Amino acid sequence: MNTQNGFLLSFIKYGENDAVLHCFTEEDGFQSYFLKGIYSRKNKKKAFLQPLNKLNFSISPVRGNGIPTISKFELVKSSDAYTDIKAGTVIFFISDFLNQVLKLENKNPKIFLSIERFIAELEQQNYQCHLLFLFAILKVQGVAPLIGEGSFLDPETGTFSTVPAHQLFSEEISMIWKNILNAENLYSIKIHSSLRKDFLDSLLIYYHYHITDFKTPASLEVIQQIFE
Repeated sequence: MNTQNGFLLSFIKYGENDAVLHCFTEEDGFQSYFLKGIYSRKNKKKAFLQPLNKLNFSISPVRGNGIPTISKFELVKSSDAYTDIKAGTVIFFISDFLNQVLKLENKNPKIFLSIERFIAELEQQNYQCHLLFLFAILKVQGVAPLIGEGSFLDPETGTFSTVPAHQLFSEEISMIWKNILNAENLYSIKIHSSLRKDFLDSLLIYYHYHITDFKTPASLEVIQQIFE
């Protein structure tokens, strides 16, 4: 019997009572699991199926070409953030984002710890932490920009230049990127509420350039509406 700790990224109902779970695990990176009977009337653990809940799974050996089956699972840590509309919206956005960008990711302790840190920041009502977390993932993946002398970030090359390279990367937005790059603790950076939408848009543009097959998360519109 194999035991895993992991963050739930998404889940899909399968048939009447079963589900397929997509998780990022501490031991093996991104994994998909089959979970029997979770939607049966008497199963109280369906309440555990909240994005970014930290779960412990016992996994049965794979037979044939199927995906691993969960024999039992427990909640390691839930988040109080779901009682807060803003925080809950951030969690759904980030789980949507991670479910896409981590699909090919193997074991990566830095990413696992980054998710834990993000959740801790959100529980402290740091409502801009999702912006800084997106930057943190770029850094872990080794595609963050290089610090330079210029005032404008070129999202395609990941370097700073003396002239604008993209309409979304104004001097003001580029300075936020530079401040984060220079920060010892990136979560200490404060982004003015009037700039958060443009900064988020700039992050997504950067991801399109540097993460293969990246698609804008479907939940983007919701998070933009909540923070307007």
